[in-house]
Amino acid sequence: MSDTESGHSPQPASALGRGDAAPPGPVRRTWLVTGASRGLGRATSEVLLAAGDRVVATARDRDTLKELAERYPDQLLRFALDVTDRSMVFDVVDRAVAAAGSIDVLLNNAGYGLSGAVEEVTEKQARAQLDVNFFGALWCTQAVLPVMRRQGGGHILQMSSIAGVATYPNIGMYHASKWALEGMSETLAHEVADFGIRVTIVEPGEFRTDWSASSMERATPMTEYDDVLARRRHGMSGVYAHVQPGDPHRLGKALRTVVDAAQPPLRILLGNSAADLAPQVYRERLAEWERWDALARTTDFAS
Repeated sequence: MSDTESGHSPQPASALGRGDAAPPGPVRRTWLVTGASRGLGRATSEVLLAAGDRVVATARDRDTLKELAERYPDQLLRFALDVTDRSMVFDVVDRAVAAAGSIDVLLNNAGYGLSGAVEEVTEKQARAQLDVNFFGALWCTQAVLPVMRRQGGGHILQMSSIAGVATYPNIGMYHASKWALEGMSETLAHEVADFGIRVTIVEPGEFRTDWSASSMERATPMTEYDDVLARRRHGMSGVYAHVQPGDPHRLGKALRTVVDAAQPPLRILLGNSAADLAPQVYRERLAEWERWDALARTTDFAS
């Protein structure tokens, strides 16, 4: 296992992340992946390493990345990182750049789900959800932006969710964290485009991970919601974990395709469940706006 610089030179930043066509031959990039110990972060890291990219993998427990480091000693750097600790985030990014020479792609993947009705969640639970899923991504984004500006380009992938488009009962705080991430990230895309930095909001549907099982935080149920949330509570109990239709490794390959694209999208739906649901949500939203259009137009000052 090696946690020093890998054996191949970093791809020049000027060739990366700008939406330009990929140069001839394989493109080798350095990716910073948060939440790389399991789930989508782990699968994506495995895909990237198998393709020859370098990965700066982070997790709360650095030892969870040991096996991956032993398999790819010349390509993987691993760091312990609590994304809610802003000073730690900036320190890890500085150390990663010193060791790897560049960060061409940031995959803000660290996050978890919180199950519970809006009334059920505690203040501590609500703040913790936003601290990891939103503020953690914000701190990582802020830390890599100076690096990418100096390089002349880069690509930031924000791991949102179909829950950043549609809503379901019983995960209101999770929705709040993803909708906040989407709003910040779309704004960011406008702000950094002239620096050659691309931003893509990733909106996965149902993928085969333990998101609804061991990684799920749960509020204490209130009996008042027993009937309303019975079905949703069952679905969030872990009963469907690891039987979802989405393949995490195929998601990783899709992310690499997005980064290779000449004109990468601002948003990308991944998985049939997301691709089916999102258009339906927007059709319903548009129909409601149109139904209330006349009232909307009564609120300006009279001309």
